[in-house]
Amino acid sequence: MSTANRVDVDRTDTWTRYRKGLCAGCAARCCTMPVEVRVPDLLRLGLVEPFEAEHETPAAIARRLQRAGIVGHFSHKHAVFTLAQRAGGDCLYLDATSRLCTVYERRPETCRQHPAVGPRPGYCPYGPASDQATSVTLSRPGRAGRGASRS
Repeated sequence: MSTANRVDVDRTDTWTRYRKGLCAGCAARCCTMPVEVRVPDLLRLGLVEPFEAEHETPAAIARRLQRAGIVGHFSHKHAVFTLAQRAGGDCLYLDATSRLCTVYERRPETCRQHPAVGPRPGYCPYGPASDQATSVTLSRPGRAGRGASRS
């Protein structure tokens, strides 16, 4: 495979300009980037109950979800949760076989807005599904999880 076809999710200059229909033939590269979520996303995903969201601090919610292995990091300053990732780098909610989001209708706002919002607005780390195993270069082992799937 030529290096011209290699996609590095950490190097946005290797990304493809997004166009309608691009997701259909992609191996869900965006789902190997960190997924930052807020409490409303956690509510939509069914990970937090409305009562808990109203009566618990985001830090307390983060501790519970970190113990459950759902949240990998929490920013106290910005009250932003980063979803945990699988060992191979995929988002927790990405089906490993179909490469489709298992919570698509309830997906976080970050995923709903991708690629309009993100590291390089209007571009995505597209990689053909046919050569999924060979076309991605990850700068850091274990990096993962944007969560957006077939938009």
